Amino acid sequence: MKIVYAGTPQYAVAPLKALVENGFEVIAVVTQEDRPVGRRARLTPPPVKQYAQERGIPVYQFHKIREHVEELRAIGGDIMFTCAYGQILSRAVLESFALGVWNAHASLLPEFRGASPVQSAILAGKTQTGVTIMKTEEKLDAGDILLVKRCDILPGETAGELAEKLSLLSAEAVCEAAKMIEAGDSNILLQDDSAATYCKKIAKEDARADFSQSAAKVCALINAMSPSPAAYATLAGAQVNFYRAFEEPEEDGTCGQVVRADKRGIVIKCGGGCVRITEAQFAGGKRLSAADIVNGRKISAGDIFE
Repeated sequence: MKIVYAGTPQYAVAPLKALVENGFEVIAVVTQEDRPVGRRARLTPPPVKQYAQERGIPVYQFHKIREHVEELRAIGGDIMFTCAYGQILSRAVLESFALGVWNAHASLLPEFRGASPVQSAILAGKTQTGVTIMKTEEKLDAGDILLVKRCDILPGETAGELAEKLSLLSAEAVCEAAKMIEAGDSNILLQDDSAATYCKKIAKEDARADFSQSAAKVCALINAMSPSPAAYATLAGAQVNFYRAFEEPEEDGTCGQVVRADKRGIVIKCGGGCVRITEAQFAGGKRLSAADIVNGRKISAGDIFE
């Protein structure tokens, strides 16, 4: 079975690596174009391309994959696996592989179809999420389900940490799916469209913390936006980013007020309960632990975040 793999960010490297190291025949990788990165805007290849080149796998970087169907077919793949590729596949692309196109999606479909399933699971206060291998169709993340793998979302776990777990889970799932399809064991389950929920691409304006909301919501926002784009609020007119938070019991104070600040964290009053922030960053500075922030007298009890 000749596999074409489509993926782009670091998240998509583990499934590709697992396919290669488990002896599957990956004949080509499709990924996004090199893009400027950092302050110097240095043209940088996607992580999936870097890994593929290290392993000597041919790489194709189509500006719009739908415009390169004949070239895609000429590769000679029997099946395509996709993971965080970043482009919509046309009907012609989907029909280019005899064994179909299968996607590793980072949610328990039909929940959180769309661009930000990892962040959205945390934002929704879920305690469990996972990876779904589905047959790709033209409708967004609506294809039939081949298999599902689940994992817990831990208190204080950030989207970055959860993504690392789900990347490794995707690696297991893709290999298992490849074995099933190769053996002809591909019984699939229809998604329940009536139960579907959708999530959009996360923008910086979505990350502002509103301490008039409940502690559960503020805590979920901070962890969901970490490490990027990072939840934030302002203190004396200066922006402060937050990277990890835990719920705390109710304390006296006004919404946004720091009610305690010590080495365990910066405790801020919310619309119901409090949040304990353990990692934060001031504009132009480094990401610091709460202990370092308090020791540096950057934040103290009585301060007000807006």
